[in-house]
Amino acid sequence: MDEKIKEVKKQKVVRYIFKNQRLFQLINKVKLWPSRSGTLHGVKSLENRGKTMVVTTHCGESFVAWDSKNSRSARWLRNRWCKNPCKKCKIPEWKLTKYSQTVFTDARK
Repeated sequence: MDEKIKEVKKQKVVRYIFKNQRLFQLINKVKLWPSRSGTLHGVKSLENRGKTMVVTTHCGESFVAWDSKNSRSARWLRNRWCKNPCKKCKIPEWKLTKYSQTVFTDARK
């Protein structure tokens, strides 16, 4: 019985997130931020301020970003262009595998 439970846990679970949504909603679900240098940072807190948002990472960095569907960070998250995790943030392996297994789909089918 225990072997069957372990097999179910090891199977690949596919998560679907809609492709064209605001950056705030995307980061709130994924909890990762792609920096311009190409590293993934873990998001500690996220504060919505209308058209902008304040992002605080586990590194201790805090910055303001525009809440846009077509921003650089939204495109980089959807296309998975950032692969290297930040060493200071210490992103767990399960979060990286969950992010790599997530499928960004179009709502129109």
